[in-house]
Amino acid sequence: MSDSIRHLVEEAVKSAMRERNKEKTSTLRMALSELKKEEIDRREEITNEDSIKILQRMIKQRKESKTQFLDAGRSELANKENEEILILQDFLPEQLSEEAIKVIVLEAISETQAKEPQDMGKVMGALKSKIKGNADMGIVSKIVKENL
Repeated sequence: MSDSIRHLVEEAVKSAMRERNKEKTSTLRMALSELKKEEIDRREEITNEDSIKILQRMIKQRKESKTQFLDAGRSELANKENEEILILQDFLPEQLSEEAIKVIVLEAISETQAKEPQDMGKVMGALKSKIKGNADMGIVSKIVKENL
């Protein structure tokens, strides 16, 4: 698996080190560390799907930190978190637009015959396999709520 996400991150670390880009190097090393930690915990090589989940979790943490820093008036720290988000997003598959998500959500609602907010679980379950790492599930959830 020479084109695995982990391999791409390793190559990006080397490239960032050659460029002497400290911020990018430290962010990528942190991501690589998380990926390796997961492999050690599982005692097996992780898949690209697992890598995507790990990177999405890291991005979510940074978005939450960014919000807290902005609320506290620490824009320089919020900017640092934002830079890390942008670096990590380079390794994720192309994210779906809100319009594309809306089309998929409406399709899933008609497939599951959901009619009320209580059916949200059924719809989200059907969407997980269709979207699989290509969209922020928070946005997906919001669109499902709007359409039920």
